[in-house]
Amino acid sequence: MLDTKLIQRFNRSKMLLLGGSAGSFKLMFRLVKLLPHDFNKTVIIIIHRKKNFFSEIEKLFAENSRMYLREISDKDPIEQNAIYIAPANYHTLLEKRGYFSLDVSEAIWYSKPSIDVTFESAADSFGKSCTAILFSGANQDGAEGLLKLRNCGALTIAQHPEDAEMAEMPNAAISIDGAEYILRTTEIFELLQNGT
Repeated sequence: MLDTKLIQRFNRSKMLLLGGSAGSFKLMFRLVKLLPHDFNKTVIIIIHRKKNFFSEIEKLFAENSRMYLREISDKDPIEQNAIYIAPANYHTLLEKRGYFSLDVSEAIWYSKPSIDVTFESAADSFGKSCTAILFSGANQDGAEGLLKLRNCGALTIAQHPEDAEMAEMPNAAISIDGAEYILRTTEIFELLQNGT
């Protein structure tokens, strides 16, 4: 049974950030299928993708999503009831004036997009109106960003390492106290359904 305070805080948030790498694709796909068209949040997915590797992730997700879904382009407006996917070979930033910007600087943790970059940008621009969930991954990307979000008053969650295919990413966030809550995969789904 989820904590009532957790559900209330999630329902108050306006933005849901989902970060992951190895082992998180199938889980994010399931989450995209779950979310209703009137979710009333902006959903941003940052998933590690190989450089110059063609991916049909956007097409696959869009065909199975009840929400409007698109890959982010530079200067796209940030809108509610929409799912945005961070593109390969760029870092995705969120601007306070309500739009995305794409950055071409060096990879972080060998990754571009970097989860840390987007999480930290969201902390700076939207702070406590965010909920961020960090899933399975084989490096430490996202941990520092999750901590910054928590310090800004955002709701921060790590997938329980025992449920993650690759536990290094959630473990890194937990080790620096970046995750306020550590939830089993079933609890993450329950939270998102409570918030619908």
